[in-house]
Amino acid sequence: MRAVLETRRMAAAVRVEELEAELERVRAALAEAEEVLRCRVIGLEQYLEALAEADAPAVVADGVSQRKPVGPRQAVPHRQDAAGTEVLSVDYQALMAAAGEAGADGLGARRAAVVLGALAPAGWGARTRTATALRTE
Repeated sequence: MRAVLETRRMAAAVRVEELEAELERVRAALAEAEEVLRCRVIGLEQYLEALAEADAPAVVADGVSQRKPVGPRQAVPHRQDAAGTEVLSVDYQALMAAAGEAGADGLGARRAAVVLGALAPAGWGARTRTATALRTE
């Protein structure tokens, strides 16, 4: 009987050692997962802050935008005290007039091509391109 009890005690001791080793492995995995979670929370916070900064209106002081450029874009200061369109060349005056007529919808590449095509020398190719662009608008 004593041998049976001793065998059971030894088996229980081995099981305890196995479970303690498993517990240490689980604790290490938990610590690693908590670190990954912490890093992801920080990354999410930084991402949300960047989005909030991008959505915030630019504060203009002395004509220079205070917004930092995001990615490859750059903030362009607002145009102030600029000369009128009369100092521009004829081509640019025509483009500015077409842009003003287009309003909030914008000029668009096709309309700009039409305006520039009408300013080109009146050769057969220029007339054909202008006529084609006008038909497809």
